Amino acid sequence: MARVLFVCLHNAGRSQMSQAFFEQVAGSRHEARSAGTTPADRVHPEVVEVMREVGIDLSGRTPRKLTDELASWADVVVTMGCGDQCPYIPGKRYIDWELADPKEMPISEVRRVRDEIQRRVQALVNQL
Repeated sequence: MARVLFVCLHNAGRSQMSQAFFEQVAGSRHEARSAGTTPADRVHPEVVEVMREVGIDLSGRTPRKLTDELASWADVVVTMGCGDQCPYIPGKRYIDWELADPKEMPISEVRRVRDEIQRRVQALVNQL
């Protein structure tokens, strides 16, 4: 079983979508969590909306702060735009996904980010 941590700046968009898709695809074979270096108060409304379109409800999720303990928990850390703010822990596999932050994007662009995340998550699960 692999443990994957998805990290972005606010844990309100990209990392939340990634965790949700990972849980859907991997089922009980692997675990996922998500966090942000500077967490927002809530998941972005436009992200909640586009995830509902694919049958995933993120409205009850709360962004969480990235901690050293959380990073230590993971076998694989997938970063999305947090740069040097993400802690580096030796022995972890790091993957960086360059994805635009969906905050305040038009819904059509948030859908594009969502679909790209879904594609990347599926590929990651297939590799594990």
